[in-house]
Amino acid sequence: MSTVNQTNSVTTAAAATTTSKSKAGALGQEQFLSLLVAQLQHQDPLNPSDPTEFTAQLAQYSQLEQLFNLNDSMDQLAAATSSSERYAALGLIGQEVVVENNEFALGDKPVQVGYRIDGNVTGASLEIKNKTGQTVATIKATDLSAGNHFLTWDGKDSEGNAMAPGNYSISISATGAGGTSATVSPLVRAQVTGIDLSGAQAKIVTALGEYKISSLYGAYSGQNQNTTDSSSS
Repeated sequence: MSTVNQTNSVTTAAAATTTSKSKAGALGQEQFLSLLVAQLQHQDPLNPSDPTEFTAQLAQYSQLEQLFNLNDSMDQLAAATSSSERYAALGLIGQEVVVENNEFALGDKPVQVGYRIDGNVTGASLEIKNKTGQTVATIKATDLSAGNHFLTWDGKDSEGNAMAPGNYSISISATGAGGTSATVSPLVRAQVTGIDLSGAQAKIVTALGEYKISSLYGAYSGQNQNTTDSSSS
């Protein structure tokens, strides 16, 4: 019967629409069920709709309900994860974190500078530059395996003179297989002085700037013991 077939088409289309749109902008569970009831009310009593087809429509309604429940569960899980991450970030205050950056501050003690290798690297060296861009020391990378590595700069230039405290930067030169250039990322350690919870994702506040929690490579409560020391050359 044409009336039944038209209603069936509308019902099937409504199910497809709800899977691709949010609840607010598409037919919901109540509207879907209303269409099924309207189909029963307007069918020809002498020529009822195919029970097999009606059962399939009920199955579509069940699938629709499960999709809505799944979406609700995922939203709740995402909200719980975000909330947990935001408040867990508060525990980082006072700790040192590893971030990808080429700037660092030199005080009256040796500092750790690092690098991250993601691919095949056959050689790498870290140039320490002062605020005017002049290279004051060069440190050869001793560990060329993939991962994060740290070296200790004693705060002296290539001639053994102690450098003045202040801001310095890292420039890395690296070679890959066949002598081609390779990309190695500079890493620094910075102390967390605060946590910014104003945005959707918590950010840690350091003297070097603000960073998202997802961008951290590590956090330490004290000096990292698993580092490689190297003097400037």
